Amino acid sequence: MSETTSRQPTAVDAVADAHFDAVVALSPIEATYLGVPGHDHELDDLSPEGYAAHAALARDTLARLDAAEPVDAVDRVTVAAMRERLGLVVETHEAGYDRMELNVIASPLQGCRDVVDLMPTDTQEQWATIAARLAEVPRALGQYAATLRESAERGMVTPRRQVESCIRQCEDLTTPDGYFATFLAGARAGDAPLDDAVAADLRRGVEAAAAAYADAAQWLARDLLDRAPESDAAGRERYQLASRSFLGATVDLEETYAWGQAELARITGEMEATARRIVPDGTVADAVAHLDRDEAYLLHGTDALREWMQVKADEVIADMAGRHFDIPDPVRAIECRIAPTQTGGIYYTGPSDDFSRPGRMWWSVPKGVTEFGTWKELTTVYHEGVPGHHLQVAQTVYRRELLNRWRRMMCWVSGHGEGWALYAERLMGELGYLDDPGNLLGMLDAQSLRATRVVIDIGVHCGFEAPAEVGGGAWTYDKAWELLTRHASNDEATLRFELDRYLGWPGQAPSYKVGERLWLQMRDEVAARDGDAFSLKDFHRRALDVGSVGLDVLREAVLAED
Repeated sequence: MSETTSRQPTAVDAVADAHFDAVVALSPIEATYLGVPGHDHELDDLSPEGYAAHAALARDTLARLDAAEPVDAVDRVTVAAMRERLGLVVETHEAGYDRMELNVIASPLQGCRDVVDLMPTDTQEQWATIAARLAEVPRALGQYAATLRESAERGMVTPRRQVESCIRQCEDLTTPDGYFATFLAGARAGDAPLDDAVAADLRRGVEAAAAAYADAAQWLARDLLDRAPESDAAGRERYQLASRSFLGATVDLEETYAWGQAELARITGEMEATARRIVPDGTVADAVAHLDRDEAYLLHGTDALREWMQVKADEVIADMAGRHFDIPDPVRAIECRIAPTQTGGIYYTGPSDDFSRPGRMWWSVPKGVTEFGTWKELTTVYHEGVPGHHLQVAQTVYRRELLNRWRRMMCWVSGHGEGWALYAERLMGELGYLDDPGNLLGMLDAQSLRATRVVIDIGVHCGFEAPAEVGGGAWTYDKAWELLTRHASNDEATLRFELDRYLGWPGQAPSYKVGERLWLQMRDEVAARDGDAFSLKDFHRRALDVGSVGLDVLREAVLAED
């Protein structure tokens, strides 16, 4: 990315920065994720009044934005992006969808615990802060329960499948060998044991948090389970709003659903051809079985996995810097970690504003899993690291002299971010980094999963007819499971969680593949416009320099004439 250049802050920047400060004051969890100090001992107000405060802030900021005159292209993008993002906050709140949010992956139930993973543990003072935050869990989850009950009184309850799964998550966290017991047993300040007073506070905090999650399992079963609808479908109206929120763009859902099925068929054909390069005359299943047995692709144990992740992430940064991308020095550091949870999945967390906390790639390894196939996971390193999320997020944080804090650190649009990361996987194939047929099959396998998501997510939630390959007609859980297992090679536990995620978080899962599609369409438009002068490296620099904004706003900014 281009080096930062000096720019005087404007009235629009002042509105954006004031909004940033107000949000982190309302959301200590968000503050920790962004690396903003001063709130790590707190948790959010999850009461109905807390949600109303976020909506009121969005309305106030929109009003102040109307009075701020843009002075340059940076301001114009900021105004467009804020109007789009904050407008959706208001619209979602007025519809009541924010206050019914409960799912297996991204609701306050997970957020109150997940944020602890990002808190430093090197000193006694840092452990004291963790203890204070854990002591807040009963209050926060109690407020959340009140919000969900109030939403239920209005007839807005998440599907029964999500309630049941969340109950199991709470129970798993509080077992004798669950997260809280393990967390307490492993608490040390660097290499030193905790001071007696800190250890006592931490034990009280852990016990309070564990009790609150045990209570949550009970009140979910008592207050929500019987009121939760059996149907997993969100419905067309809610889904359209969710799709806009995750993409920052409005797409034709019927056309996108048909495209998803065609894209899945195309990827399946490529996988079959690649499989025959691995096992002559073999099927995809034959090739997967062969790769899973091949010691050249196998890692044994999480220590080996973490070391391999770090080596591969560092290698690609060193190789691409200056050749395919301009990568600033602070962005060249990434830290790979094994997550303390065991829910499955890989995710990225961005650096703090001053880069004292680097960008991190986290691997949540399911309980009992000890072997890992690099043929499948190399593409994930590219997705989460460089040229994926780490390059995208960290280089935006770096551009402090040009972009306000809301643009650099707070504005995150899934279609932009996940679409870019999936595009980055494909790009690595285009650039020759996946010439090995095993690694190529791994990338195609990941693409197949993402295309399957498009079909299941849109089809189930909007009530479209199921594909012929699973019998057509109305979607059922069994039909969704059949399609998923036909086109993904993951283990059953991982795929069960994946399907629950799609059913409980409408609109998010397709943002990867649909976002990639919109990135590719934008690249084609720029290439057609520029002709022989088109430079892929320059396109990437210009597009990523905008930062994570809605895809409609991004397209307008990239195609705008200087």
